Amino acid sequence: MTTRLGTASAGPGEVDTGRLEVGETRDGSPFGLPVAVVNGERPGKTLYMQAASDGDELNGVGVLQRVVPQLDPTEIAGTILIVGIVNYHAFQVAEHRNPIDDTKMNRAYPGSENGTSSERIAAATFDVAKRADLILDLHQGSTSRMIDEVRVRCGQRHRLHDECLELAKAFGCGYVLDQKGPDGQLARAAPDEGIPTVDPELGGCVGWDEESIRKGVEGVLNVLTYYGFLDGSIDLESQTRASGFEQYGAPCGGLVSLQKELGDEVARGDTLYEVTTPFGEPKETVTADSDGILWRTRRLPQVATGEYVCSVGTDVDTY
Repeated sequence: MTTRLGTASAGPGEVDTGRLEVGETRDGSPFGLPVAVVNGERPGKTLYMQAASDGDELNGVGVLQRVVPQLDPTEIAGTILIVGIVNYHAFQVAEHRNPIDDTKMNRAYPGSENGTSSERIAAATFDVAKRADLILDLHQGSTSRMIDEVRVRCGQRHRLHDECLELAKAFGCGYVLDQKGPDGQLARAAPDEGIPTVDPELGGCVGWDEESIRKGVEGVLNVLTYYGFLDGSIDLESQTRASGFEQYGAPCGGLVSLQKELGDEVARGDTLYEVTTPFGEPKETVTADSDGILWRTRRLPQVATGEYVCSVGTDVDTY
């Protein structure tokens, strides 16, 4: 059976790309999100993938750029639906939020077809996502430095929590943040529709990072194999899971010197970072409140009072 997504149309054993029209730009020209359909020759599940719902998070775009050419629909069971760039307006200007309505796109789901720019894009992509059995929403830690991880955002009491956790394990980045996310995230909204959903957070960088993209490509192929889209099998590997997330800010202005590396284990009372003057004179030392793992850090050393410095994943276990 032919599968359509926007202007893309693919019969069994075919791939097609096109556009999903979602509105007009400020000069009245129509615009559409880039989409792809990979229609397997054999019947099977449907996977939905999207990237760049935050316009400066480009590693997911890099993953799709590399994954799609590798997919031979004659060797696939099932269907893969892809929106390559969700936050169209932010992507054009390399910004995080949609500049048309100053909205973070991944807080707009399930959206509204008669709402703001972001709500309309969210509604259009959510309609596509609801056609799927599984969802991968590809992200990164914006322009901060961050480990490669997968986020399970539905909450541990959600009826689909175990299925989402299994999907995260199949992706296999090595680290999982298992913490209920804010309202409006796709990974919060889609499980309410009965669809296991995770958002891989593929590192953090300016532009994109080849190592994080490589891990993302491997993760997508792992999912396709584990859930039967591709022939073969994979053994699920244990993941390091954090169920809490503590953020640390600067107690004063100056230059930050981190004392831990990303992925390092942290014990309560360990020094996380020091703040000095431009001449190296010590001003403040910040220590960890809890045991955990250094998960994310700012990229630039200069800080003002109260500015974000780093995050520690806490309540860590292995599953």
